[in-house]
This record gives sequence, C-alpha cells and structure tokens, in this order.
Amino acid sequence: MNNTIEKGKTAAITSYILGIGVFIAMSMNSEDKNTFASFHIRQGLGLTLTFISLGLIISNFDSLLISFPMWICISVLWTYGIFTAIKGETKPVPLLGKLYQKWFANIS
Repeated sequence: MNNTIEKGKTAAITSYILGIGVFIAMSMNSEDKNTFASFHIRQGLGLTLTFISLGLIISNFDSLLISFPMWICISVLWTYGIFTAIKGETKPVPLLGKLYQKWFANIS
C-alpha cells in the first residue's frame, strides 16, 4: 500500500492544479493505474468542475459579496485536497468529495 501511494503521489498532487492538472494527472496515470492517484484525480476533477460551474452561475451577479465566499470555499477545499495527497491519505474533500468518487467512478 505504501508503495502504491509513493508511486501515485506526483499524479495525485498534479490533479489539483486548476483545470489542466486533472488532464496531466490522467495521462500520468493512464498506463499503470494507481488507485491512490485515481482517487485524487476524481477529487481534482470534481473540484475543477464545481469551480467552473459555480463561477459561471455567480459571474452573472457581478457581486463581490457572492463571488468572494465561493473563492474562499473552493480554495479551502483545494488546499484540503492537496494536503491529503501530500500526506498520502485518501480522505474525500468535505461536502462533495464522496459524491465525486461516486459520479466519476469510471475514471481511474
């Protein structure tokens, strides 16, 4: 298990880089499927899609009172995800992490 984590750690951390990081991590994990990396790729993809979706909705309001909390929330979730990847843990991000694992179960 420890060897699996070490081999997948780079892809796991890369998956949290906004947008493009998910696709880079997916290509890094394409040949030797690593369960640790796959877990974090699903988390990173979920966070990226959540960020884009909320951004598209909130941008219609053009209000700092609405957009600032979204940025804080997404930043906290991303930070949580990155640090769990660095520590070698497979803890889903709060709020939506378990759903990301379910929704993107076919991504490995």
